[in-house]
Amino acid sequence: MKHRAVKRRSVVLGIGATAGVAAVGGIALTAQAENKKGGSAASGALVFAPDAYTTLTTTVTDAAGTEHEVTYRFWKAITYVSKPVDEAYQSLNISVPVKIDGKTVDATGAPILFANSVGGYMPSSVAEATGVGGGGTGGGTAPSGAASASAAPSATASSADSSTGTESGSAAQQAGGKMVSLPPLGLAAGYVVVEPGARGRTLKNSAGEYYGTAPAAIVDLKAAVRYLRANKGRVPGDTDRIFSTGTSAGGALSALLGASGDSPIYDKYLKEIGAADASDAIFATGAWCPITDLEHADGAYEWNWGTNKLSTGAQVDQTVSKELKSQFAEYQAGLKLRGRGGFGTLTARNYDEYLLKTYLQPSATTYLAALSAADRETYLAKNTFISWDGKNATFTWADFLTHVGARKKDAPAFDLFTFPTDSSDAMAGDINNEFGQGTEQYRHFTLYSLREDKGSSARLASDIPEKLRLMNPMHHLVDQPNAGRTKHWWIRLGSSDSDTALTVSANLAAAADQLGDDVSHLYYWDAGHGANEDAGDFIEWIAKTAGHKSA
Repeated sequence: MKHRAVKRRSVVLGIGATAGVAAVGGIALTAQAENKKGGSAASGALVFAPDAYTTLTTTVTDAAGTEHEVTYRFWKAITYVSKPVDEAYQSLNISVPVKIDGKTVDATGAPILFANSVGGYMPSSVAEATGVGGGGTGGGTAPSGAASASAAPSATASSADSSTGTESGSAAQQAGGKMVSLPPLGLAAGYVVVEPGARGRTLKNSAGEYYGTAPAAIVDLKAAVRYLRANKGRVPGDTDRIFSTGTSAGGALSALLGASGDSPIYDKYLKEIGAADASDAIFATGAWCPITDLEHADGAYEWNWGTNKLSTGAQVDQTVSKELKSQFAEYQAGLKLRGRGGFGTLTARNYDEYLLKTYLQPSATTYLAALSAADRETYLAKNTFISWDGKNATFTWADFLTHVGARKKDAPAFDLFTFPTDSSDAMAGDINNEFGQGTEQYRHFTLYSLREDKGSSARLASDIPEKLRLMNPMHHLVDQPNAGRTKHWWIRLGSSDSDTALTVSANLAAAADQLGDDVSHLYYWDAGHGANEDAGDFIEWIAKTAGHKSA
């Protein structure tokens, strides 16, 4: 066998550290390698080519700060559908550990960490990645090419990766939140890591037609899962133990992937792109700050942040805010969700109490208990709204809102009344763009905003209701509970994350819990959008939930 020399190089993919926050998941990547005969799976047959890998060695710093040398096999840019619209995005990378700290590892039956790096519903490509954790480059025709202001560095991309954007990530860091790269941590734990690309809302062809808007991203991720499951026994890892992860829009897609497993409403879209004839159900979902339940997001946002001013000090239109709050109250009542822990039925009237008792006060308590006595005294002196009895933190909802401060978005937060005219900001009208069609970049997806813009007799485009169902995990958990859904959920959000409402992830968790699923859900105290402060716990949760012994 001939070997082609590859230049030795180091690629730093470390996680940015902030004051008082240690860098987590840092990698120093050295590629040297063994190119195996073969290539990506033939697109017509969708058969995995087991010999088409390169051997790489990387150093991974785990969540506890311990370094591990990992040698792994890397399959790059495998096209996962037989009729791709855009192979640059409809491809995936696979990383399989073979040695960890010099010890041979057999990952044949290991869990699969399926880590998407979608941000802001933008396109995500792994085609240029040089190793594990290097996917997630945006693209398309967005003038700035930047990722979401509502899409911090995802759970699959390092905060040093400029392709993922930094605005919200900076907010998370300033609030003390950690952002980590999960793929390297999974690799060092002995898991198989799959990083899928997906089409996104900014992609358009030479005729100016958008081909990555809803439901393209979720259809692509489902197709990637189908590719893996169709290649059971050929692809390394346990294809019955797929753990999906994502943050922000990627978190929403991860939740949707888990909720909608094997739902027939996606079949025609999957057939169009030549997805494998296999299951697209996954075993578990990891979702960080999911931007989801989009058609109800404006009402939820105003219920949560309606009284908070913008960073400019201006108050949003309170008439609009009140009308949207009323919509939230009606929607929440219709869900008939019971709060976790025996709280009772969740309504707009008691949701503040539910968030305080179930999530926010316990989050603040955990945060304060972990501080040294001196640091805790200093923090409490600066945040006198918190009552601390030595064991528990308590405070009011109004004081909590004041503590968080400026809201991130105007009203409405998601379905804008008027569409942007300045195309330099890729995030302006992002969700309206997600529901674009043909050459139409932006479209309304709520009747409220549409009629404010076009008049009281205006009607939503006929395809919008279906697109909303395709993009909302609540449809599969509440409207029509899906038997093929995941039964294991890991959901996280920063308490200061005003990119969305705190009720969104809480409703998701309550809906899954009400169906009897295994749910782990909490809020990181004082953290903003994109935070992941318990990555080590998540990596351990994978092994425990899958019944797998970590390397």
